[in-house]
Amino acid sequence: MHTALIAEDEPLLAQTLQNELAFLWPQLRIVACVGDGASAVAQALHLRPDVLFFDIRMPSMDGLEAAHDVLDQWPAQHRFPALVFVTAYEQYALSAFEAQAADYVLKPVQRQRLAQTVQRLQARLQIPLAPDAALAQGLQLLRQLASPHSPPAAPLQALQASVGNTVYRVPMREVLFLQAADKYVRAVCATREYLLRTPLKELLAQLDPDRFWQIHRSTVVRADCIARMERSELGQLQVHLQSHREVLPLSRVYAFRFKTH
Repeated sequence: MHTALIAEDEPLLAQTLQNELAFLWPQLRIVACVGDGASAVAQALHLRPDVLFFDIRMPSMDGLEAAHDVLDQWPAQHRFPALVFVTAYEQYALSAFEAQAADYVLKPVQRQRLAQTVQRLQARLQIPLAPDAALAQGLQLLRQLASPHSPPAAPLQALQASVGNTVYRVPMREVLFLQAADKYVRAVCATREYLLRTPLKELLAQLDPDRFWQIHRSTVVRADCIARMERSELGQLQVHLQSHREVLPLSRVYAFRFKTH
């Protein structure tokens, strides 16, 4: 018997999906139904279901971010779940396939369309699969599509950082990496670091994506500062910089960058 987890913040839609799955796939057992991305990540990692139905638009952490986190933390020795995105926006349909997701389901759920999804899932679950670079890169492309920010017309050239009563202008060419820490963002330079109140997500939308790489949910690094990527004794991916001793965590979601550069 296969198992599934549903992440949907609208209870009526979640119940409808459960009812339709019960009719179309009686052998499928729904092990959890949650209403937010953080709970989806926690329950997916705890229960390790065969299928994930993730709503793309959810409060706090959305389905794309949740899929990122599950992929990043999924035990390598276990088969990664088939991933189905549930969305009210047709714009994600083709991109869902490009992300190597098993399928997508448009709201409101239609039985005939969901039946096709069930057939695809049943066929897919017969084939051993594992998280790979294609899924990771695809999820990143979907995340960019879902972002409300447009690519910056002119990338950010400097940061405004306050220290006491003094405001410093920190050129981006001096910034080695940016890292979210509690309510602040650390802007780390070669000899000094600053604390910023601007959220990392907002800063990321203003950076040149070819010059500044996101390597973790909480970390963005200047690409030309990277010395190497390696795996620690515990199997964790890490990024070493050319002129700084701090070792930065590398998420599997962003590791594809190091396979193509």
